[in-house]
Amino acid sequence: MRGGTSPGGEAGPGASSTPQTPSTARAAATVPASRVDRLLRERIRKSRSAQALDHLDEWDRWEQDFVPLERVEPAGGRLIVVANRLPVTCSKDSSGRWKLQISAGGLVSALMGVNNYSTLWIGWPGIYVKPGRDRDALAAMLQREGYIPVWLESGLLDLYYNGFCNSVLWQLFHYVPLQLDGWQRVQEHQTLQMQWGAYQQANDRFGEVVLAVYQPGDMVWVQDYHLMLLPSILKNAVPRAKVGWFLHTPFPSSEIYRTLPVREDVLRATLRADLIGFHTYDYARHFISSCTRILGLEGTPEGVEDNGSVARVAAFPIGIDPERFAQALETEEVQMNIAKLLNRYAGRKVMLGVDRLDMIKGIPQKLLAFEKFLHEHPEWRDKVLLVQIAVPSRTDVPEYQKLRSMVHEIVGRINGAFGTLTYVPIHHLDRQLSFHELCALYAVTDVALITSLRDGMNLVSYEYVACQADNAGVLVLSEFAGAAQSLGAGSILVNPWNINDVAAAIEDALTMSEEERRERHRQNYMHVATHTAQTWADTFISELNDTHIEADLRLRHTPPELDFAEVVRGYMDSTRRLIVLGYNATLTTAVEAPRQPKRHYDQIKALTRVNPRILKCLEELCADPANEVVVFSGSEMGKLEETFGALPVWLAAENGVYVRPPKDKDLPEEWKCLFDTLPKEWMESVQLVLDYFCERTPRSFVEVRDTSLVWNYKHADVEFGRLQARDLLQHLWTGPISNAPVEIIQGGRSVEVRPVGVTKGLAMQRILGYMATIRGRQAVHFDLVLCIGHLLARDENMYLLFEGHKLEGVTRADLRAAVQQAAPTSHNISSSTPTPAAAAAGAGTGSAAAAAAGGQTPP
Repeated sequence: MRGGTSPGGEAGPGASSTPQTPSTARAAATVPASRVDRLLRERIRKSRSAQALDHLDEWDRWEQDFVPLERVEPAGGRLIVVANRLPVTCSKDSSGRWKLQISAGGLVSALMGVNNYSTLWIGWPGIYVKPGRDRDALAAMLQREGYIPVWLESGLLDLYYNGFCNSVLWQLFHYVPLQLDGWQRVQEHQTLQMQWGAYQQANDRFGEVVLAVYQPGDMVWVQDYHLMLLPSILKNAVPRAKVGWFLHTPFPSSEIYRTLPVREDVLRATLRADLIGFHTYDYARHFISSCTRILGLEGTPEGVEDNGSVARVAAFPIGIDPERFAQALETEEVQMNIAKLLNRYAGRKVMLGVDRLDMIKGIPQKLLAFEKFLHEHPEWRDKVLLVQIAVPSRTDVPEYQKLRSMVHEIVGRINGAFGTLTYVPIHHLDRQLSFHELCALYAVTDVALITSLRDGMNLVSYEYVACQADNAGVLVLSEFAGAAQSLGAGSILVNPWNINDVAAAIEDALTMSEEERRERHRQNYMHVATHTAQTWADTFISELNDTHIEADLRLRHTPPELDFAEVVRGYMDSTRRLIVLGYNATLTTAVEAPRQPKRHYDQIKALTRVNPRILKCLEELCADPANEVVVFSGSEMGKLEETFGALPVWLAAENGVYVRPPKDKDLPEEWKCLFDTLPKEWMESVQLVLDYFCERTPRSFVEVRDTSLVWNYKHADVEFGRLQARDLLQHLWTGPISNAPVEIIQGGRSVEVRPVGVTKGLAMQRILGYMATIRGRQAVHFDLVLCIGHLLARDENMYLLFEGHKLEGVTRADLRAAVQQAAPTSHNISSSTPTPAAAAAGAGTGSAAAAAAGGQTPP
């Protein structure tokens, strides 16, 4: 429904403090401009107390009539967390009974602090149990603890987890390109296809389990790259479900991501989520860029827009539970370990590295930098040592075996070169420490050295800061770790590929003054203590709920879907009908080159032709003498003549400047200009500018029409095209059109320059007058109007015309009078219109709209 409100004024310093109610607010804008304002009303409703409801009751009643917002009551809500692996280890005791060991830390600790939600976990339990009593017993035990298992056979699991997840997605997301030697044989390519099929099948399994337990009002939070297809599966089954997705790894730049063979499928499935979260803004920016460059979608500050729906994309840096580490430091076990370590390392500075033995952790680079430091600073030998914890991972993969051998070789070389009978510069452990051992080691360390080549966040840095309240150690942090975005102010940031840079950072850290160390630690600890894991989870869930509220608010600006039954009923009940159809993206397929990057230009051009079935339908409509069909387009006359010349339809070219009546023995067959003489002297200078930008922008082109010019960059690179369009506008505004009677119309991928005042609404008004002139006023007394088009905002006044709104100072009564008084000798009718019994309903910018109704209205 179209409607408007008069703007409300701001309250001045002397304004009354009486609470505002709908009776005093109806003049205000219906939908606030900022995100905070849009959500304020809902947030107040959820947080206000029962004592403060008196003056807000009217707001509630107004909300129910005004915006159909979904009422979300957090108390008693349920949060479904879907992860690849359940946070539990399943095993059998000596008697053959199942026992569960719950994991600590990570997502578990984060979600334990979520208020007002009961949590249900769904994931793979870590083992496969054949169907039967044994599986039923384990499933029942898991369900009692709030866990729902997803059973995956070993073959499927290997192709899904070890195959597509770890060998393809994980490597690509960490900037490790797909291996060239894997494409030497067709068999390897077939293996990738099998892995992709297993990935799809596994996501379907997860979707089946989620949908089996889903209840209206549940909030579903999908975790990580293992389940990127799941949002689409859930949304297809339950369109109104609240679905969020969070990536715990980096997201690569679009140039890296586009090498993924199934890039479009993965992106489109992920975009079905309401909220998409990343650790840092850089990762979110890369995701939006990939959607823009690969899918051709519109990237906005809020997220990614696709056909009116918006997937919100934002950064949510994860944290840890600092209280857990603070409490552990007070335990007797940790204090005893601290005392042992202080005695063991007495008189020496301790540097620490805690990493998983992985290519992306930069362990060799760290060791080489330490070697260079000892070589350049012999005075520090026997005064500093490096404790490197390398937790083994994927020990059966040859690449990881080679990495382990390389690390051992470097450690042996350094210890052999700089060690003595009483001093070993590197203490290397190929094992995982217990939580209490790790806390003690964090506490006695003077410098933490983190040299990740690519890391989603790296919470080791957070854990180290949390354990350094007394020592105030220095954190040397790789700029390629996500934690650098959060802890960069209090850390020494390094490029791990620059060995000289890391060696210099080690010296700075060891020689840093006490005052500077304390200040750096204070900044880091403030962030760690504030941005905890619980805060991360609370923020994401709150944003997911707010995103759903925003979607409801946006529905107010979305035109309703066309009721086909009503159209058919109105068509059958009417005796005189006007059918107005757009050409581009209405009678033809809307094709953007970025959406179909594999298609050649001739294939794209073929899709812009009218389907023969459409032409057949138009012919059948025109066969009914009660129908008047108008094909409206911004294209030139020749294109419309070539496509529709043989049909008895009205053709309106160049946004309605030129019109050609149907081919009939009683009607003129030539094109007629419905506007008075339009100035064209500006076109030559403007075309020179457009041609210049066409040369600067590959795959762009200029459409030269009789009365307008269009620079189109829909086949060019999206981001570069937008930059060029902004530059073009500046050139036009300050140059050839500065004093010309023209206006600039910006489309989604085009810039059009046309004479001032030429709109499709005004042109349609004149076409109706021309109809009345050559066919008589009774010919334009339509009792049904059907208007369908994909229009720019500037041209949507065509819908306003059929709704009965005033165009250019002409009222509806004036238009009716103009039709009745139309003389056969008139050449330019500036205003005339039918008296439709039903008006066409308008739509938002760039969207289709149509409406129909029956009934009679007296002439």
